[in-house]
Amino acid sequence: MGLDDKIKNSAEELKGKAKEGVGDATDNEELEAEGKADQAKADLKQAGEKTKDALS
Repeated sequence: MGLDDKIKNSAEELKGKAKEGVGDATDNEELEAEGKADQAKADLKQAGEKTKDALS
């Protein structure tokens, strides 16, 4: 996994956590769900990159 990919995935995960936190604090279920989805997407990308690295 390239360093830039790691940074992008981490940034996306942090963005998702922030959205989830703001959504929870403001009782905005849609924003909270969007944050969770962003985190899941980042996790999948990280898993894909790790798999690619393992096969290299």
